[in-house]
Amino acid sequence: MTSKIPDFFLSTIFFLLGAILVLGFSPFNFYLIVPLVIFIFFWLIQKKNMPLKECLLFGLGLFIFGIYWIYICLQKFGGMPPIAAGLSTFILCLFLSLFFLSLSFFPKFKNKPLFVAAIFTIVEWVRSFIFTGFPWLTLGYSQVNASPLAGYIPITGIYGVSFLLILTAHLIFLFFTKTYNRIWIILLIIIIWASGYFLKKIEWTQPFKEPIQVSLIQGNVKQDEKWDTAKINNILKKYEDLILKNNSPLIVLPETSIPLLLEYIPKNYLYRIKNHLQKIHGNLIFGVIEREEEKIYNSAVSLGEDKAQNYRKYHLVPFGEYVPLRSIFGFVYEDLLNMPFNDLSRGPKKQLPMTFGQQKIAINICYEDVFGNEIIQQLPSANILLNMSNDAWYGHSIAADQHLQISQARAIETGRMMMRATNTGVTAFINEKGKVISQIPQFSSGSLTQNIQGFQGSTPFIKYGHLPILIFSILILLFTIIQGKLISKFLAVFNKQSKIR
Repeated sequence: MTSKIPDFFLSTIFFLLGAILVLGFSPFNFYLIVPLVIFIFFWLIQKKNMPLKECLLFGLGLFIFGIYWIYICLQKFGGMPPIAAGLSTFILCLFLSLFFLSLSFFPKFKNKPLFVAAIFTIVEWVRSFIFTGFPWLTLGYSQVNASPLAGYIPITGIYGVSFLLILTAHLIFLFFTKTYNRIWIILLIIIIWASGYFLKKIEWTQPFKEPIQVSLIQGNVKQDEKWDTAKINNILKKYEDLILKNNSPLIVLPETSIPLLLEYIPKNYLYRIKNHLQKIHGNLIFGVIEREEEKIYNSAVSLGEDKAQNYRKYHLVPFGEYVPLRSIFGFVYEDLLNMPFNDLSRGPKKQLPMTFGQQKIAINICYEDVFGNEIIQQLPSANILLNMSNDAWYGHSIAADQHLQISQARAIETGRMMMRATNTGVTAFINEKGKVISQIPQFSSGSLTQNIQGFQGSTPFIKYGHLPILIFSILILLFTIIQGKLISKFLAVFNKQSKIR
């Protein structure tokens, strides 16, 4: 089998398999390719003792092709020299690939599909918080929104879907190796996927009060111009014109749409906007940098008919918005990065939703929507979700589509509509089932208007978060370990008795 293939070519195959896995995610959305690729991976490593290298190469293929846009962020917009940006991107990809070493247990436990799925799920969850977390390209996202497995998301969250993908791939492997009765394997796969299909039909939440008309504004401000002091007046004028063209009760601008400290925004500028909002009896939410004493925040601030409200970003981007271990990595902030306000303070972990009329809106900024367990802290009181982002950092890459898919997952998890106001796209409205109902073309300037329905009630994920799938996975690991020890002890005793006889 694999022993007949030269080592170099075999290594290349594992790397390419990881690269192919990217096709399962947005914008490609070939969701069935994910369990099939993982099955092929299992097939190739089944007779290897500890396939650490193979697992690492598999992960590298996924992340190098899946998050190559990190290089664009660092080099084109972050001001890093090309070599430094390339090396930093590779190191990040290598680090993320280490989590795929969890699949190296497969050859030893190839007859225990639940164990392999459980250990991978736990390790993938660890990736969501270690060193502040970077759960991008979590396998479960590949099943949003068309896959039947998306039906499990309101119950298990995204990691439960990752569990089922690994389990499905493992069952396919067992089917072809004839380890178990094939009929039972086929039946189990059908049950897993068919159950997901029927779970998608469940209405976990219910409409709440009357819909609210919302206009999302996409300014399409180039990232390399955004913090240019010579361009600020043009940016302010662009957003003012777009605001004045809209009469919706709620108008939303992207993250840091106003490239100034809140206190430095010209008073006559705010007066003109307030005057328009009074005429239409509306409100505006815009992204801006706030300062309170010595602390600076990436914030969302409201203006208009209702009382002024704000949300301060809690989950900051390492090296983009703050420098971890500043005493060690301070040179990154001082010498390599070319971004103002990149040493921000963290907002409170628990913040109230913004209230407009009868609807409460849970706000998250930028990649905060990657962390589903944090989003639910404003629920179930919030009726609508809002992501404000500046995806111009990604350039013309697949990252914006991946980010949209993540927002779709949050909508499914919570049973609530998600609004996305972004600088360059993808600005969109997403319904409570995770379907994009309207969007603005990327890299264009304009607005998107929609009647948005608030929802009340809770999905199981809102109530329990990731806890059920994590407990289930831990119990599987413990049971497998205990079972293995008991069997070993039994065999030891049996062999001893046999020798005595």
